[in-house]
Amino acid sequence: MSGSMTFEKDIVLIYYEDTPLAFARIEEIWEDDKPDWFHVKLLFLQIPVHSATWILKGAYIDGDEFTMGGKRMRLEKVVCPEVDQDEDWDDEPLTEMQEVPAMEEHLAVNDDEPSPQQPDAKVIQFPFGNK
Repeated sequence: MSGSMTFEKDIVLIYYEDTPLAFARIEEIWEDDKPDWFHVKLLFLQIPVHSATWILKGAYIDGDEFTMGGKRMRLEKVVCPEVDQDEDWDDEPLTEMQEVPAMEEHLAVNDDEPSPQQPDAKVIQFPFGNK
């Protein structure tokens, strides 16, 4: 169990059979006709973005394990880690902006063919620079 209550607009990590599967934001929660059951609208934070509404018990929303189609699932609320403000990041103060590498230096793109794991995938090129 996550240890804290989960509310609308919280980010959750969805586990499938104890493996992290996807991140989602809880868009809405409203009561079901059955006591202690709720409709939970999730916005899945992936490409393409999509949403789904699950009907869950309150305890499941807060992190208790449940099953879907016989598979173990659970939601874990994502909490932003705290940063120690007293921690020294650098011995020297930052006096000027450092140059950030161009976007294409961060992308690992093979323009020749899709990966063998996804043979039907299309290779697309982003319009960066003058290439």
